[in-house]
Amino acid sequence: MKQFLYTIIIIHTFFTACTTSPKQIYERYGEFPETIPLTGDIIPLDTALFRYPFRIAVRENIAIIQDLHNIDHYLHAFSFPEWTHLVSFAPRGEGPEEMIICETFQFNSLDSLWTLDPNKMVIHRYEIVPDEKSATLAEVIPVQKELLRSLDLAVTPDGFIVPDYTGEYRYHLLNRQGNLVQSGGHIPTEEKGDLSVATAQGWRPFFDFNEEKGILAMATQLGEVIEIFDLADTTHIVKYGPLGAPLFSVHDGNGYPEGIMGFVDIQVTGQYIYAVFEGTWFSKKLEFYAQNIKPVSGGNQIYVFDFKGNPVRKYLLDHYIYSLDVHEDEGLIYALDLNQDEPVVRFRL
Repeated sequence: MKQFLYTIIIIHTFFTACTTSPKQIYERYGEFPETIPLTGDIIPLDTALFRYPFRIAVRENIAIIQDLHNIDHYLHAFSFPEWTHLVSFAPRGEGPEEMIICETFQFNSLDSLWTLDPNKMVIHRYEIVPDEKSATLAEVIPVQKELLRSLDLAVTPDGFIVPDYTGEYRYHLLNRQGNLVQSGGHIPTEEKGDLSVATAQGWRPFFDFNEEKGILAMATQLGEVIEIFDLADTTHIVKYGPLGAPLFSVHDGNGYPEGIMGFVDIQVTGQYIYAVFEGTWFSKKLEFYAQNIKPVSGGNQIYVFDFKGNPVRKYLLDHYIYSLDVHEDEGLIYALDLNQDEPVVRFRL
């Protein structure tokens, strides 16, 4: 695939200075008890739509693939398991029913596919009718304007969860009208000093929420830190990995990532937490760019944790992926490999 937009994926936000911590406050995890190699099967699609396929989800008889940089539509529905293209939707644009950017989506059921546009600060709900090959915008929910630009979304029975970027909290709970109900958590930095907006952006997480378990899990985009919130009792578990906290610096008012690219996706299932880890040093990426070589995108490791943040196992993949959709009952993982012309990959656990 002809993509060379790595930097757009890496950083959606700004950064501030960070130095090595002199004191350990949070627990560390080390080696995983077992490492299991997985070989992926490439699933051919009947169409070539994508510029930058970024997230995938399979529910019922539908598969959804998000394309961050498609010129017309951000989301594409396929029949499952045939993988025949049905409809493209979430149109790109600035009109009332269009999206400037589709930062993320959550696919709960055919009548509940949710998207987030952080530029407009609105949440959309789509209804999909496979027999009619249609996806209809059923609901538009404005997010409370006082909140800073949100970059992730989880759906709860009572509303939504979005990350906090003021530095004061880690997440916000919203009601179904998009208004703030409650805030919680804190940035688990071991550094002294102000928890500013820039710090919050440097600690940007990917997150996922499991409604049945009441577990909200976060994984840092930079560095190697896992966070687990039990929203029922407000427990906050933090585990630093071997490569530690996010590293970033500031020059002339602009932020520059340092250290590593960390996690690229996370999912909470009924049993475990699955997180895709890249672990590539930015200095190595820059070396490739300097030689006009496109570096590999994504990670080839899936870390599995229990709900206390303890390492369970590590899957070593033969593909580098940016997204995963885990189906434990079926023993399957669907993923996206941005480095392939056919991006959809299936792994058998």
